Amino acid sequence: MVRRCKEDAEQTRLNILDAARRVFVDRGVSRTTLSNVAKAAGVTRGAVYWYFKNKMDLFFAMREQISLPLVDEVESVFGPRPNGDPLAEIEQFLLSVLRVVERDATARATFEIMTFKCEYVDELEPALAMQNECGEILVRKLKKIYERARSAGVLDAATKPALAALGTHVFLVGLIRLWLLDHATTRRQAVQLISTHIAAHRRRD
Repeated sequence: MVRRCKEDAEQTRLNILDAARRVFVDRGVSRTTLSNVAKAAGVTRGAVYWYFKNKMDLFFAMREQISLPLVDEVESVFGPRPNGDPLAEIEQFLLSVLRVVERDATARATFEIMTFKCEYVDELEPALAMQNECGEILVRKLKKIYERARSAGVLDAATKPALAALGTHVFLVGLIRLWLLDHATTRRQAVQLISTHIAAHRRRD
């Protein structure tokens, strides 16, 4: 019975998060109230407060639903692989992020909210700081992989790992942004764009 109650409570929490995501997409974060979310979720405003302290707590919980899986994807390419191709690992990471955006409606909506439906001022300033921190972490991890590529002799001699890591981060952010904008050429050629980006860093004998 206790287990069932916990499962029901968790499902209610997830339903509220799903409702918040829909309302954020429709109204934007700043114009959304917890009453809007409660109505969309079919619960009382008090029920929303039971699970979330305020709108920002709700926003960060929604964001965390996609940030953790993406961190896992970064970790899958981050680590010693003596016989692997580091550049291929970066390519696979980029492709995995693209697949998430293409196939996971929840992740796609969350990316859309974070990219186009937020004004990162006042109460949302911490969200922007968090995004910047996550970006810096990704760049540091990519730098280490590019350094492995250099040690493995597959990185172009003129490529600096630190600059390549930053460039890949910028490339990924721009690719996802254009994909979300329903840019037809970007969507049609996204895989090829990723392949070309990696190939530009590869040593040519």
